[in-house]
Amino acid sequence: MPSLFNTHRVIAVIVLVAASAWVITGEFSAVGSQKADAASEVAAKPAPDAPAPLRTVGAVTPVFADYAREIRIAGATEADKSAVLAARADGIVELLDVVQGQTVVANDLVLRLEGAEAWAGVRTAESSLTKATQELEVGAALFAKGSLSDLELTSRRAALSAAEAMLSQAQAVADRLTLSTPFAGTVDKVDIAVGEWVQSGAPIATLLSLDPIVIKAEVSERDIALVRIGSQAQVRLVNGAELKGTVRHVARQASAQTRTFVIDVALPNADGAIPAGMTAEVRLFAPPESAVTVPRSVLILSDDGSIGLRAVGADNIARFVPINIIEDGEKGLVVAGVPTGVRIIVAGQDLISDGDAVIVSEIPIDAVMP
Repeated sequence: MPSLFNTHRVIAVIVLVAASAWVITGEFSAVGSQKADAASEVAAKPAPDAPAPLRTVGAVTPVFADYAREIRIAGATEADKSAVLAARADGIVELLDVVQGQTVVANDLVLRLEGAEAWAGVRTAESSLTKATQELEVGAALFAKGSLSDLELTSRRAALSAAEAMLSQAQAVADRLTLSTPFAGTVDKVDIAVGEWVQSGAPIATLLSLDPIVIKAEVSERDIALVRIGSQAQVRLVNGAELKGTVRHVARQASAQTRTFVIDVALPNADGAIPAGMTAEVRLFAPPESAVTVPRSVLILSDDGSIGLRAVGADNIARFVPINIIEDGEKGLVVAGVPTGVRIIVAGQDLISDGDAVIVSEIPIDAVMP
């Protein structure tokens, strides 16, 4: 009996020691936890081949159309030609043959100054020329018969040349007593009256040529490359009249102050109804180019600062497309540079990047344009 009891005590002690060691190590509490943690980790890790979720964007199919950008500038009418006619000699006005507002043609007489001496000089020179001509004719006949020397014949030829020169000089003096119109136009102003004494260079009358009438305007350096000689222009005058004109001159040097280029637009004005100095609005049209009208909200900037929009092709891959803004119109931005065969992303473009695959939701263009 004592021996059996001792054996039981030894076994009990061994069990107690083993149980105590198990409790101290804490393994009893970790068995379930390790299994749960392992399960959580497995659930938290995505499957290696699982695709990332795709974003849905709204896109419209662009409608292309030829668009000619309109350039609006202000200008004013000017005469095609303008001249202040001036006296060519000193003298008293004997005849004044124009009045203010008169229509004249080229070479119409404007005035004549008193100049009896000048006209007398012309008559004297004419007589001298007639005499020299006759003497040369007689001398030539005598020379042919051998009755006149070479020296005498040469002298008579020199006399004729001198008489011709004297007549030309006298005629020039007399011509300066008269004044004629250099071109057809309208007499806008008369500065003298009959009987007045005028000096050479004094203003006599102002002559304007108003057909065609010319619009002077200035184009910015941004738009000058779009304006060419021969381009058509729409002109609206301050009185509401609208006319068609043609660009006939484009300056090749900009103003140092405004950095703008002067252009001339010619308008028909056969009846002279359009006066010089009237305010006008000129509308020019750039050469047409293929363009698309898009909402302003679609614009984005690339990493290098370029302006563009995001588009998606048949592969549903989003890409940045650089564009050129032609005009900010009433219905949106008119832009060029959009390639054919793409759809323009109008919703969600800020949430995606270049190269992202997307789900495209088609939106009618009328739904996004005002």
